[in-house]
Amino acid sequence: MRRAVCPGSFDPITNGHLDIIGRASKLYDVVHVAVMINQSKKGLFTVDERIGLIREVTSGFGNVEVESFHGLLVDFCRQREIPAIVKGLRAVSDFDYELQMAQMNNGLSGVETLFVPTNPTYSFLSSSLVKEVATWGGDVSHLLPPTVHAALQERLERK
Repeated sequence: MRRAVCPGSFDPITNGHLDIIGRASKLYDVVHVAVMINQSKKGLFTVDERIGLIREVTSGFGNVEVESFHGLLVDFCRQREIPAIVKGLRAVSDFDYELQMAQMNNGLSGVETLFVPTNPTYSFLSSSLVKEVATWGGDVSHLLPPTVHAALQERLERK
C-alpha cells in the first residue's frame, strides 16, 4: 500500500488544504491527515472539532484517515509505516522553510517530502488569514467548505 501523510494544524481546514489532500488521495492508496497538536498555540477549534470537520469534508475521497498527533511528524510516520509527507507550497517563502523541514525529517528517519504547488486560486490562503478576515466580518465563504464556514461563523458569534 502506498501511504502518505498531510500534516497541519487545520484550524480550520480550508479549500487550499482540501485541494492538496484531494490531489494526494489520487496518488496514494491511503492519505493520513495528521492534525498536529501545538501546545503553545491556542486554537479556535479544539483538536476533536478539527478532526470531525476534516473527516466530514474528506469523506468523499474514500481513502483519507484523520487523527491527531503530538510530537515529531517523523515519529507519526514511523509508527504507521508512512514513507512520504505531502506538503503544499503557496510561494517561494514557503519553500525556504519547508525545505529545511524536509531535509531534517529525511535525516532523522528517511521519510521523503513531496511538494505540491498550490492551485493558484488558493496561493494566498491560510487558516490564520481566514480567521482574521472572518473575525472582522469579511466574507470567507468561498475559501472554506460550507460546513466549515458554518462552524466558523457559529464559533465567532459565540465569542
